[in-house]
Amino acid sequence: MTPEFPNLIYKVTNRSEWKSAQDAGVFAGAPVDLEDGYIHFSTEIQVRETVEKHFQGQTELLLLCVEINRLGHEIKWEESRGGQLFPHLYVPLKVEAVVEVIDLPNGDDGTFIFPDKF
Repeated sequence: MTPEFPNLIYKVTNRSEWKSAQDAGVFAGAPVDLEDGYIHFSTEIQVRETVEKHFQGQTELLLLCVEINRLGHEIKWEESRGGQLFPHLYVPLKVEAVVEVIDLPNGDDGTFIFPDKF
């Protein structure tokens, strides 16, 4: 049985990286993406854990909502944390594949404030 994949995936980035991507027309990746050789994404159910695990103490974060159909066949689902399948992109992300940008502010206690759907 083939797993069913979502229509949207999410990239956590900061305002500066996103601004550079908009200027260039593509997002080549954050430093960790460049080091690993692919752009890390999360699904809707994975993104909160990703942020809490890898982005604590950071500010000015954004969630890039990416429509998976706009990525062609370049997206790969690979096993990662706890055996979960995570989406990875092995080419730069075209800015036009991003269908929404969501602010991810910090609360007074330093935790991130997610929209209700997460």
